[in-house]
Amino acid sequence: MSAGPSLPGLEDEAVFRSIFAAYPDALLLVDGQGIVRLANPMALELLGYPLQELQGLPVEQLVPDTIRPRHAAYRQAYAAEPRRRPMGTQMDLVARRRDGSEVMVEIALSPLVEHGLPYVVAAIRSVAEYPRVKQALQRARYAEHVAEFGRLAVDVPDMDILMARAPALVAQALQVEMAKILMLEPGGSWLRIAAGVGLLPGEAIGHRLAMAPDSPAAQVAMRGRPVVVNGHSRDGAFALGIPYRDAGFLCELSVPLSDRGRTLGVLTVRSRNPHRFGEDEVRFLEALSNILATALQRSSSEEALKHAQRLETVGQLTGGVAHDFNNLLTVISGNLQVLEDAPVHAHDPLVRQVVGAASRATRRAAELTAKLLAFSRRQVLQPMTVDTPALLHSLTDMLRRTLDQRVTITLDAQPVYCLADPGQLESALLNIAINARDAMPQGGSLAITCRAVDALPHGPAPEGPIPPAARGYVAIALADTGMGMPESVRERAFEPFFTTKEAGRGTGLGLSTVYGFARQSGGTVALDSRPGAGTTVTVYLPRVEPPTETATAPGTESARQLPPGLRVLLVEDDGEVRQVVANFLGSLACQVVACASAEQALDVLDSDAPVDLLLSDVVLGAGMGGTELAEVARAQLPGLPVLLMSGYSSGLLDGAHEWELLPKPYTRDALQQAMLRALAGT
Repeated sequence: MSAGPSLPGLEDEAVFRSIFAAYPDALLLVDGQGIVRLANPMALELLGYPLQELQGLPVEQLVPDTIRPRHAAYRQAYAAEPRRRPMGTQMDLVARRRDGSEVMVEIALSPLVEHGLPYVVAAIRSVAEYPRVKQALQRARYAEHVAEFGRLAVDVPDMDILMARAPALVAQALQVEMAKILMLEPGGSWLRIAAGVGLLPGEAIGHRLAMAPDSPAAQVAMRGRPVVVNGHSRDGAFALGIPYRDAGFLCELSVPLSDRGRTLGVLTVRSRNPHRFGEDEVRFLEALSNILATALQRSSSEEALKHAQRLETVGQLTGGVAHDFNNLLTVISGNLQVLEDAPVHAHDPLVRQVVGAASRATRRAAELTAKLLAFSRRQVLQPMTVDTPALLHSLTDMLRRTLDQRVTITLDAQPVYCLADPGQLESALLNIAINARDAMPQGGSLAITCRAVDALPHGPAPEGPIPPAARGYVAIALADTGMGMPESVRERAFEPFFTTKEAGRGTGLGLSTVYGFARQSGGTVALDSRPGAGTTVTVYLPRVEPPTETATAPGTESARQLPPGLRVLLVEDDGEVRQVVANFLGSLACQVVACASAEQALDVLDSDAPVDLLLSDVVLGAGMGGTELAEVARAQLPGLPVLLMSGYSSGLLDGAHEWELLPKPYTRDALQQAMLRALAGT
């Protein structure tokens, strides 16, 4: 084989050294003993070593401490069978820098033994700066912070504490130097600094600011829309104030604190980095402001409400949070699915890893929202056969993440089934668990057990005897090691509005609602408690046999496909959610007509355009809602299949039971299965 024409100058060793030095990735030349013999400038920059120190260094010094004991064996095995290994074939590779910090990298190995040289060239590339990786990790981090703040808003009853902690959380999440909450004063002419971090010397908590026309915060308060100021102006309309420019701030993002159309204040962040705020930051700050605004409304309402009304306020809080939060999660999870399915990323293990981490964070956030809804939901019971151990395993996992980490939780569950509303059962057990946590302020243990029993415990029944269950009962017990109850408290524990907690912390409705749920389900609740001996609360529910297998072959429903070209009328008021759902429908070979309101959808129906399925959100902002739209559409087109979707199922209680419901967030497969059920009329 001909070696080809010679090129002038390439025989010179200096040319090859120049190529080695100019290569854009970090390059190391390593000998058979694992000693670095040559390093290019990019390697010095990536690893933080001077040339004299890096050359002659064993490569084991460049791997994390946890891997170092095994690395020599890996290197020896590779030396025995050297082979080329391109970048991207392994994951979770980490390099240790001179200062002890670590950086995620990709590494390619090229042995030179086949050329008669006893060396290996290692090309190293940092992946931390990949734009797609940074964006996916950033969105996952934002989702985690929103979930954390949602939990904080529910767990912290003192609004002053929540307000004080919110700016620090926002500043940490966005990595900005200033964050503050401005509350609108009565009359609407002043904004008051309610909380903040990184305030200027002339600012202080309680300081009042006039509603200046050119102030971004004032415009947000008046218009109820976000304002981004990147640089010193935005479309010539707004500018950063002189004190902020003098302090080095270059951009600002302000979003309204609004509850049910009423602006309560403004959440503002500022950064010294130019062009810091984009759409992701706007959406993130809007989600946090919605949670905070709803919490503010809850606090002001609770001051005027009686104990009986407080539970309803918590339900409204959770519903408002869940609706906005689940819309946010629908956009995040939907776009992650699109990214995961993109052919360009099909063989990129790094993208799969990052998307997987973001998807897991989104699922955890969705689980948190579901638990919040289960805690506050008040609806007609819908009893069904419940796999009790499965429900308890899910509840236990959630409790381990949300309760005090000093509380040790154990579970021992027999394989039994009960007849109950699973959402209400989970809510009742959550009430008991929270009471147990409050009884153990210094930590302790919470033991959850589940077993089958033949009869209910003996004792007086205030509402009369309970008809015996045909197959006995399932006893679910939660036993804590807390302070226990004296007899005077134990006797009134199930009394409505009775509480031993300090003002503002308890409604006195927890155990009374647990008792009412158990009685309505055909069971009861037993309480065993002594001072210093802890408390055991046992919920008894009718026992049933496991569900029998149906004649339908497993996987039949999932194997069904939507008819090609299915004409879907999509109604969703959130533009980004609408785009995600339209993308899902397009990938399912559907023809989509997308509308932002029920009124637009009615215009489509009046035009006699063919429609095979109506897919609508329940909450459509001002005007007609999804349930009412479904009724009008069914009147115009009898037999039209209808599928409703919502981030807050409690809004469906009034007249919506007949429609198929798809809770947000959902996957494309879940959407397809719900559409199949709606088309089949099941």
